[in-house]
Amino acid sequence: MRRKSCVFLLTLIAGLVMTGCSKQEVPTDAVVESSVAVEETVEVESSIETESTVVAEAEPEVDHSAEIEPVEGLSEDFVFGCDMSMLIAQENSGVVYYNEAGEEQDPLLTLANNGVDSIRIRIWNDPYDENGNGYGGGNNDTATAIAIGQRVTEHGMTAFIDYHYSDFWADPKKQMLPKAWVGMTTEELADAIYVFTKDSLGQILAAGVDVSMVQLGNEITNGMCGENNWTNICMMLKGGCQAVRELEEEYGKEIQIVMHFANPHTADYQKLAMRLEKNEVDYDIFATSYYPFWNGTLENMQSVLQGIVDNYGKKVMVAEISYPYTFEDGDNNQNSLYENCGSPFNYEISEQGQAEAVRDCVEALAAIGDAAVGIFYWEPAWIPVPDDTGMTRSEIWEKYGSGWASSYASVYDPNDAGKYYGGSAWDNQALFDHEGNPLSSIQMFNMMKGE
Repeated sequence: MRRKSCVFLLTLIAGLVMTGCSKQEVPTDAVVESSVAVEETVEVESSIETESTVVAEAEPEVDHSAEIEPVEGLSEDFVFGCDMSMLIAQENSGVVYYNEAGEEQDPLLTLANNGVDSIRIRIWNDPYDENGNGYGGGNNDTATAIAIGQRVTEHGMTAFIDYHYSDFWADPKKQMLPKAWVGMTTEELADAIYVFTKDSLGQILAAGVDVSMVQLGNEITNGMCGENNWTNICMMLKGGCQAVRELEEEYGKEIQIVMHFANPHTADYQKLAMRLEKNEVDYDIFATSYYPFWNGTLENMQSVLQGIVDNYGKKVMVAEISYPYTFEDGDNNQNSLYENCGSPFNYEISEQGQAEAVRDCVEALAAIGDAAVGIFYWEPAWIPVPDDTGMTRSEIWEKYGSGWASSYASVYDPNDAGKYYGGSAWDNQALFDHEGNPLSSIQMFNMMKGE
């Protein structure tokens, strides 16, 4: 059962005993969760009431009622999105998601019903070893993106495709070349990116996925594809841009091209935008990651994005954000954020704090004006995989790729995945609890719209 307290169950059973209900009239889930037999006489009534009182005092109800105010001045076209790249791996691992009524439901539909407009999906070139074993992190190849994207389109949302141009995670600390591209010159890499993007995105569009945005490179603040020379990086990016523009024309639809950076509190975004302009990279949106516990103040984030709008005429957005609602670790794989981890938490650790953190970021973007086009919450459904299937969680992570990395990734990424592979470090920042129930904070998207 989900979110039913011991107090409720014991009180219910006591009430049934008092009114003389038969065993068959007791809800099945109540029988399962209580060791008190209904056939017991009314003489046990007082002891049940006493136990119920004690439990209520020891385990007070958690407040699950997040409430936030609408964001004033928000553009009608502002995009509220989520990154759901782990979805297929999670479902293959036995994770089940529910709606607010406690019924099994596609989490994409739950998000859509709560005001989410777009879903971000990452793509790695070849996230498998030579024997076909997945590296983990969702094993996100083009086929996986199509499977997620078709469901996204079915639920009336658009897809935001995120190319890492790597076989595994790419971020400010590492930008590893795909295995197949090792040894290529810059010109060859530019051609390889063009061909890969044209082929992959072409497959996605041909499958009927409604793509609205494409991101070329992931958090490329310090480089891309193992390269840190920006003349060379821009040459590669232009290959990706050419592929997207050609597919735009072929399919007769507008696709926004996104450049994605990280660390707005330390990186020189003006210099990065200048390099893109100087090298004539054809893109539409300058995006940043913004994690309130890692990336400085909202005022700074707003200021650096405002500078991009004012000086380079580009649209801006936050491509990644999240916040913890609990410090509880659901799968015994240490979370990225935990009590006394050293990160500053400017909001309470709760569903309310989670919703407020995102709302304040949206409000900061709204102050920029119509050039601020959206925000994406990162991996809201990456919750613990079950541990009652006959397989250990480690075995499930290895088989289905639902952990952040599997041991198979160690050959490709020995210095990170090879040392720290395991489960989800993000389950306490999800918008679903550890059993798959939507948190009240999932309603924040509609609340910010005033709906």
